[in-house]
Amino acid sequence: MSAAPTDPAALLALARDGDRVALARLLSYIERGGETATEVARLAYRAEVPFTVGLTGAPGAGKSTLTDGLITQVRAGWPGPDAETVPQVGVLAVDPTSPFSGGAILGDRVRMSQHALDPTVFIRSMATRGHLGGLSLAVPDAVRLLGAAGVGVVIVETVGVGQMEVEIASAADTTVVVVTPGWGDSMQANKAGLLEVADVFVINKADRPGVREARRDLEQMLDLARPGSWRPEIIDTTATAGDGVADLWAAVARHRDHLRSSGQLVARRADRLAQELRRVLAARAEARIDEVAAGEEFATTVKALAAGELDPYQAADRLTGP
Repeated sequence: MSAAPTDPAALLALARDGDRVALARLLSYIERGGETATEVARLAYRAEVPFTVGLTGAPGAGKSTLTDGLITQVRAGWPGPDAETVPQVGVLAVDPTSPFSGGAILGDRVRMSQHALDPTVFIRSMATRGHLGGLSLAVPDAVRLLGAAGVGVVIVETVGVGQMEVEIASAADTTVVVVTPGWGDSMQANKAGLLEVADVFVINKADRPGVREARRDLEQMLDLARPGSWRPEIIDTTATAGDGVADLWAAVARHRDHLRSSGQLVARRADRLAQELRRVLAARAEARIDEVAAGEEFATTVKALAAGELDPYQAADRLTGP
């Protein structure tokens, strides 16, 4: 039996034919970074971008169970004019990084096990690798790769890590923010920036007391926000029982249709590309800084800095030029 290919182009051809092992290997290349990751990203770049739904919120809000329900909804048929075409589904569950292996802990994928044998569903856990936003820098390339492999809808579920949750908006067409009854002071959501990025709010665990108060707080926040062409909908769900998940998916579909009809989908994706370019430039600048820091001139400059011969700005000018 011949060995499995390792060439990115050959693997992508297999992934397009439905080979999930090849797709998993390509995603591993992207996660590891480096020249091979760049090659994979280039191969996938011109493919059709899948519709991407971001799911974010505090830990324990039930995001993984909601994601599991949303997969079922997509496979049952996308509501609206595309209902006759049931897309393949990809899930990127951005998990906490294991302190032992550096990989994803995989807790989210365990909760979606009912879809594990569905050949039209691809679920991948990705490690945050210490990235404070809870959103791996590899996610935009991973979304693009899934699109190149024929996946039509991608759900990105993130670790809930406070204010940095807003980074999900940089990788999603529609951002769903999950809260629970008794979620706390509405000002906390403002501080986290969730009001600015949410396209749909979900009050999950709606079988518990406090749903009315949570909805009231959200409505008041939305009333105070700058009016726009889309007012985020608020959907009640009890994901463990499946209640309200169909309503949530219908709200996502309405937002998708709004984006398309208003031209905002194209504008949002252009903004994301600009942000992505900034991240690439920042990563290359950081790599260059690491090279400088490893050199003898850096060590000499640090000694001059410690001796009071230079201030930090003069030291930086010496190393990089004014």
